[in-house]
Amino acid sequence: MDPYLSVIIPAYNEEKRITKMLNAVSSYLQKQPYTYEVIVVVDGAKDATADIARDFTVQIPNLKVIDRKKNMGKGYSVKEGMLAAKGKIRLFTDADNSTDISYFEKMKPLFDKGIDVVISSRDQKDASGAGQEVPQSFLKRMMGNMGNLYIQIMAVPGIWDTQNGFKAFRDYAAEKIFHAVKINRWAFDVEALALAKKFDYKIGIIPIRWINDPSSHVGMMSYLKVLFDVLIIRLNLMRRKYDEQ
Repeated sequence: MDPYLSVIIPAYNEEKRITKMLNAVSSYLQKQPYTYEVIVVVDGAKDATADIARDFTVQIPNLKVIDRKKNMGKGYSVKEGMLAAKGKIRLFTDADNSTDISYFEKMKPLFDKGIDVVISSRDQKDASGAGQEVPQSFLKRMMGNMGNLYIQIMAVPGIWDTQNGFKAFRDYAAEKIFHAVKINRWAFDVEALALAKKFDYKIGIIPIRWINDPSSHVGMMSYLKVLFDVLIIRLNLMRRKYDEQ
């Protein structure tokens, strides 16, 4: 029998953080009344991420580790996990635990009401009460807002926080969206949401209080690459590339 919830964790060189993350996920899920599975997708890591994750199979019997030796990007890893998952609801969450797994409790009622895709937001313009425990600098906030406006104009109108790594999809939405995605790295969130809108899926948003991890792998070059990939997504939409699926 397929589980109710699949939790997908993309991981690249996370040996210092994956233990804390899997302990948090295990502690939360063991208290829930529904069935679940956990899938860690190791994205060509050069450290002990995969070995540490496999050590949790005793604590989390329904844990699967996909240990891909070639680095393909976060987007590719999420896609791989989503398509390998069996859950009726499929949630991906970042390995740094910046968004606590317990926020799924706010997502579940929206799925119960028939929403197809539920995302989390750190921006109050998306959902009242959203924010960051430690606000970023004025410059980062300004750049973020400008980038979000660009993303809305080009691909995903009406959503201010497209990038937070805590999003969940019904099984049929996950299958259709992630079979169609083409972006392998950081802008995959934008593409997934653009496709959700294109396929007329209902999107719900929950507010979260985000905790920044200073050891994040996302740097300025990654941010600039997102903006370039958003242009590619826009061109793909205009050229009806996603209709070829």
